[in-house]
Amino acid sequence: MKSENRLETASGLHDKDESIYQALMNAIVEHQLPPGSKLPEEALSEVFGVSRTGIRKALQRLAAVQMVQLAPKRGAYVASPTAEEAKDIFRTRTLLEVANLPDVLARCQPPHLAALEAIIRDEQQAHEEHDGPAAIRLSAAFHIQLQAISANAVLTEMVTRLCQRSSLVIAAWGAPWRQGCRCNDHERLIALLRQRDLPALSAAVEQHFDHIVASLRFERAELGHPDFVRLFAAYKEQ
Repeated sequence: MKSENRLETASGLHDKDESIYQALMNAIVEHQLPPGSKLPEEALSEVFGVSRTGIRKALQRLAAVQMVQLAPKRGAYVASPTAEEAKDIFRTRTLLEVANLPDVLARCQPPHLAALEAIIRDEQQAHEEHDGPAAIRLSAAFHIQLQAISANAVLTEMVTRLCQRSSLVIAAWGAPWRQGCRCNDHERLIALLRQRDLPALSAAVEQHFDHIVASLRFERAELGHPDFVRLFAAYKEQ
């Protein structure tokens, strides 16, 4: 019985650690915590109701996937990609996602197309409702779902991480009115996917990322102080 209790306790701690990690990741990806935002352990431990050790674990995990930077004496803060890093992220996405398209086309079936079209509908609605976090999340989901058709789990994981870092790039350098990708670009990709036109689809993916990079404004804006209590209120209600 004691052994079972220890397992249940360990499982509960793991679930709590994971939920804190995901809450912070979502807030960063959805631009609620802008690049450069400080992430003080004391404030976050109070908001999440855990020890600073628990917060430190989450921050270290986020640092491992380059969403957070840890600096001596400065503490943790949301990563802020340089202009060159921003270009490299989208250059790498272009290389990976275009190279994987033959496998995507080889495995693509009507249910895959229907799933992508459902994401686009939700993405369009998010734009119409000015729901920035949802638009960003759905924009990334489209690209991840598209690449997942290939059944290459390793590449899909890499694309997922790059999509998360892309969100940081757009938060740092994007124009204020941009939220994720352009829906009509995604619609064009689906049309070419349906036609199984590999050369045109490859060119469209490259152009899609070129458009995003061209829209970036490499200027710095002043950062405010995030309201952790408001951002993570839903966590307290779980």
